[in-house]
Order: sequence, then structure tokens, then C-alpha cells
Amino acid sequence: MQAVRLALLGLAVLALILACWLTGCGSGPKADVGQSSAAAGAGTTSAATSVSRPAAKPKPTPPKPVDPLVVLHTSEGDIQLQLFREKAPQSVDNFLHNYAQRRFYDGTIFHHVEGGSMIIGGGYTSDLTAKETRSPIFNESQNGLKNVRGAVAMIRDPASTHSATSQFFINLADNPSLDFHGDVSSEDGVPDEDWGYCVFGQVTAGLEVVDRIAQVPTSANGDFAKLPVQSITINSIEQIR
Repeated sequence: MQAVRLALLGLAVLALILACWLTGCGSGPKADVGQSSAAAGAGTTSAATSVSRPAAKPKPTPPKPVDPLVVLHTSEGDIQLQLFREKAPQSVDNFLHNYAQRRFYDGTIFHHVEGGSMIIGGGYTSDLTAKETRSPIFNESQNGLKNVRGAVAMIRDPASTHSATSQFFINLADNPSLDFHGDVSSEDGVPDEDWGYCVFGQVTAGLEVVDRIAQVPTSANGDFAKLPVQSITINSIEQIR
């Protein structure tokens, strides 16, 4: 009988093991392992996607416009001017491309010399013939540049704000009355008398030549109130930068 009981017990254990295998008793832990692996994979993916990309390189800053340098070769000596291209782009372009590079100024004179104030040139030949000019330009006098000693500015018709063409003047002293005095926020606009005269350059060498020109004798001749008795000629203008 003992042998029969042991045999029956063995069969019961075997049946239990077989039932457990058929119903997947060990699948729970295996599933947990799989889920853990999936979670680990998900964490890896998340970490990968969270890596920041390299910052975009900033765009290079455009180079600041280079101020041209020109030399006025006159009958009294050389005068070097620095032209403020950033502050007065239209005026500088007009002076260089419309006139100087076309040799317009060659042979023109300083036709108005007013000691203590200014010398004016760039429009007439020695026989007082007016040279034909190109279209007038916009008055850039709002650029903040002042009519101080040595500053170079455009001549215009006092009654017409935007009428400058080829003529220019060199300040012999500070002339604040010639600066822009308008209110740009005014709804009525800026009156002509407040626009002033656009500074577009500065004497950087040869100011003693300018002072020497300022001391020459002058006389009235028709429309020319202070014409030098002896012509002072701009022989040529050379751009050196």
C-alpha cells in the first residue's frame, strides 16, 4: 500500500507541474523583465531626444562703411578731406561719383571767400562760367554732424531745402546757425530755415591752406560778393582711400 501511495503522490506532483507549465506560471516575471527592458529602452530614447543641438552661429556683423579720403590739389596747396559715408551716404556718393570721379571739379575755383566764416567752391570756372550740374540731392543735415571749424558741407539754395548739387564750403569757424534746428516729430514738418546745411566731411590735413585761402583779398563782381581777386583753383581731386 505504501508503494501505491508514493506512486499516486508522484503522479499528483507531475500533474501539478504539467498544469503550471501549460498555464504559463513563469510568464509573469518574464513579462516584468520585458517591460523593464522596454521602459529602459524608452528612457534611452527620451534621453537621446533631449540632447540639445549646438547653438546656431550668429550672423557676422556687416563691416562699418569705410570713410573715403580725398585730396583737393589747389593752386594754394593740398587739402585732405575725410568724407563721412555712414552719416551722409547720399552727399558723399554725390560728391565722389557725380562730380569728383568725373573730373567735374578740375579747373573750378573758390568763388566766395568770407574770412572768419567759410570758403565756397565747386561750381564755377575761372571766367565765372557756371558748370552744368546733375540732379539735386536730399538734404542730410539731420545726421547730427555740425558746422564746426574744418567741417565740409553742401551749399544749397537758402530758399530750397533739397537743392544741393556740386558746390560745397569749408567752415573757417564754428557756425552753429548753419546746423539743423528742426523738430523731426512735428506734424507740420520742418521749415526750410531750420534744415541747415549738410556736413559730409572734415579737413584732416591742410587746414593751414584753408586759412591761407581765407586771407586772400576779395572784391565784388556782379553776383559774386566776395570773389578772390586772384583766382584760387581746384586743379584736381584725388581719392586716396
